[in-house]
Amino acid sequence: MIKAHQISYKHKDFHILEGIDVILEYGEFLAIVGPNGAGKSSLLSVLANEIKSKHQIVFKDKNIRDWEIGELSKHKAKFSQHNSNDISLDVKDVVMMGRYPYFEAQPRQEDHEAINGMMLETDIVHLKDREYNTLSGGEKQRVHLSRIMAQLQNEIAHKLVFLDEPLNNLDIKHQYKTLEIIKNFTEKANSAVVVLHDLNLAAQFADKILLMKSGRVAAYGTPQEVFTAKNISEAYNFPCTICEHPITNNPMIIFG
Repeated sequence: MIKAHQISYKHKDFHILEGIDVILEYGEFLAIVGPNGAGKSSLLSVLANEIKSKHQIVFKDKNIRDWEIGELSKHKAKFSQHNSNDISLDVKDVVMMGRYPYFEAQPRQEDHEAINGMMLETDIVHLKDREYNTLSGGEKQRVHLSRIMAQLQNEIAHKLVFLDEPLNNLDIKHQYKTLEIIKNFTEKANSAVVVLHDLNLAAQFADKILLMKSGRVAAYGTPQEVFTAKNISEAYNFPCTICEHPITNNPMIIFG
């Protein structure tokens, strides 16, 4: 799906990323975790071709820079951590922005069906006629999730979504619903790269974990391989205990 070798990135003289390898397979949910300032969002932006790197990012066996932008937008989408708080549109019109790659003047029936389906999944149908600017932070977050996922509603196989901290401002219910939407997406042979702060949610939903510290990979593998007391304590510089989740049997991290 996507391959990158020895990614490095610096701003002025400050090294933000150093020597990172990433291989994402079809149908994988990869969670990028680590302390503040580890380089998680920067890595996501490099992989999504938003930050130019001299290193080659291969997406579907083709250099991502060689894709035509309009075509690429039907294969991959990115949910950003920072979205404008001032959009003078109704919610349904913001979500429809995700369908712009598919029409020129007026949305088609399938475009309306795509946004209606995603608004239903993200629990914002009741907000569709509200002005975006009147929403809470969590509601705005779900609007943008709908927009991004609606963008990838097509018949193309093996799509890819990048999400940078999609759980910000969400209550517990909608954190789980968001991760379930992403998981359902990957279970259809699509792939996702997601920056998360909650290690226990990452352990529960992700197939692979990339643990970062100071712009480097501290550990990479399955949740069981990465989430050890040694790896996490060293990455976060804080003690933790690893238990087995009583329901899922995944690692459960307890700090302190």
